Amino acid sequence: MALDDFNRAMLERLQGVENLRFHSLLDLETAVDTRHYDIPALLDRARRQLRAFPGSIDAIVGFWDFPTSTMLPILRREFGLRGPSVESVMRCEHKYWFRMNQEKVAPSQTPAYAAFNPFDSRFPDEAPLAYPFWIKPIRSHSSQLGFRINDRSAFADGLTEIRDNIDFLARPFNELMTHAEMPEEVRTVDGWHCLAEEIISAGRQCTVEGYVLDGEIVIYGTIDSLREGVHGSSFSRYQYPSDLPVDVQEAMYKATHDFLKQVGFDDSPFNIEFFYEEDTGQLWMLEVNTRCSKSHSPLFEMVDGASNTQAMVDVALGRKPDFPEQGGDYRLATKFMLREHEDAYVRRVPTADEIAAIEADIPGVRIQIVAHEGYRLSTLFHQDSYTFETALLFIGGDSLEEIERKSEQVKGRLHFELER
Repeated sequence: MALDDFNRAMLERLQGVENLRFHSLLDLETAVDTRHYDIPALLDRARRQLRAFPGSIDAIVGFWDFPTSTMLPILRREFGLRGPSVESVMRCEHKYWFRMNQEKVAPSQTPAYAAFNPFDSRFPDEAPLAYPFWIKPIRSHSSQLGFRINDRSAFADGLTEIRDNIDFLARPFNELMTHAEMPEEVRTVDGWHCLAEEIISAGRQCTVEGYVLDGEIVIYGTIDSLREGVHGSSFSRYQYPSDLPVDVQEAMYKATHDFLKQVGFDDSPFNIEFFYEEDTGQLWMLEVNTRCSKSHSPLFEMVDGASNTQAMVDVALGRKPDFPEQGGDYRLATKFMLREHEDAYVRRVPTADEIAAIEADIPGVRIQIVAHEGYRLSTLFHQDSYTFETALLFIGGDSLEEIERKSEQVKGRLHFELER
């Protein structure tokens, strides 16, 4: 779904690709890069495209977040294809239902939480939890409309932003909810609601990646997530493989196994985000994503020799993922998110020729430009509430020192012109 050139190139390098053909279902502009998700229209367009396809349809896959991740199980069910049930996906993606299920199997890793209606007139004079807490829509991604709330004033400001903008998430999510069987206590907490959660972001953040095939849960990697920003809520880089202690990773693996069994999730890749507090040993589960992470794909390819989309494709076809035995070209790989902390008008971005020259000169470097010339950073899609991404750098190396050196070389050659 919404296949783009950057990720198609990785798919074309997978093991067994000579026996595969990839076709884009829907397009990036209407299924991903928009603030107007018309779910009935998108599903109908996808159905028409699939029915008109003259060949066999053996799998429908995708690595995008909302709403792609929720449309996929709906279409797979209708076309008799392998994949997780709509309900198991919703148990992960509906943030209130997710916490309810997590609490049953891992109460010690579940923060205090409360669902609330941001339009309720009691707020902000009342607070759903003791300050400080974090608020976010019942369904969002990339920390969109997510705010740290330290006091009543911050709560009032956050509520204003949410009340003014939540419709672009709430309306499509409510449409998707109609395709799942849900308990009444969950169904009444619809897309117009938010979740307040205890602050759990004091420790190290990491992500466990794996897949489930015919009920067997397999974990193939752990990635460290480093953060920046005024509240430490914006990602600055991902690093693979993680250097967390083995016993900590094993504890995360157990929590992952218990949760996925609890929600009945099967026949799909997944990634689960955790926080680990080194001083206390406390482990928190942050959220579950019902897909492989495209952000991690180049990192796996650089280190392991194949991206995590190998699991996405193989599992969808009902076969054990065929990861190469020889591994990749580098011991370590990192994704850097180049960010601006203030809005700006983009007068110039690096050209395709400039990017190609950098990648040719510096081995193990891939560059994606996020900012668009002629637009303000605040108009970019999929940005968090506090910063603006301008570019993504994927860099492989045999040491962190080598990767840091390469990143400085790349940043020194990327010619942006931003006007404050």
